[in-house]
Amino acid sequence: MRLTLDDGWTATVEGRPLRVAPRFDFADQRVRVATYADVEERERFLTDTFGSGPWLWDTPDELRFDVRSRELLGAEFQLPSRVVDAEDSARLPPTPTARPGGLLADEARDFRLEVTAELCRAPGDTALTCLRDLDVLDRPLEARVGIARDVALLIQDGTVVGWSLTDPATSLTTGFAAPDPAPATPATRLLFTACMDLVTTPLLDRVKDRDPDALTGLRALDHALREQSEDRHRADALHALIAGLVEDYADRPGGPKP
Repeated sequence: MRLTLDDGWTATVEGRPLRVAPRFDFADQRVRVATYADVEERERFLTDTFGSGPWLWDTPDELRFDVRSRELLGAEFQLPSRVVDAEDSARLPPTPTARPGGLLADEARDFRLEVTAELCRAPGDTALTCLRDLDVLDRPLEARVGIARDVALLIQDGTVVGWSLTDPATSLTTGFAAPDPAPATPATRLLFTACMDLVTTPLLDRVKDRDPDALTGLRALDHALREQSEDRHRADALHALIAGLVEDYADRPGGPKP
């Protein structure tokens, strides 16, 4: 199968998917599928590969390929800030299921992969699906290409129209660190959904407006994450964002921040 991305750039589904596990940096709202472990390694990775990547103030999603073999080496995706309502999310087709496959760039040149605009949350946040636009839901998907464990590109009429992360709670981590290889605990999954509710619904606006009830809920979530005795790596990943909101809005007196 040949896939078209932005700028008319194409790649062929060929070979094996990436072997590295996805890393969901919750504080940064990014999913990374790459082996670099810090900023310096990431910069070298970008220098030594080609594809879609940051340039000055432009920060598109990233697919990076080996210069010689043209095989996919890594990916980085940003979660959209706009969340699809439950009725529209229910329209997301369950088929076709993801089939694993690597990508081979048809030519070794840079391109731009526009970030997605719409976020669909599955019940219980068992999957997060990010779409180019809501028009994608009006027609069936042609394929889901699993470029890594739990990460798939959504294909419609030969064009990449989004991506998905299955079992996002298990992929939770901080920064560039690899996630815990063990599955997320039930308690972590509940806390993950509570955190997603906070950052993807009008509740976040109420927090920023310092609504008393919203701040009470924020402090309760902060306390629950601090007190969780198991799955600490993932709890810390969630807490990195929640603690910042507490510091900015719940611990400071005064009206809403500008």
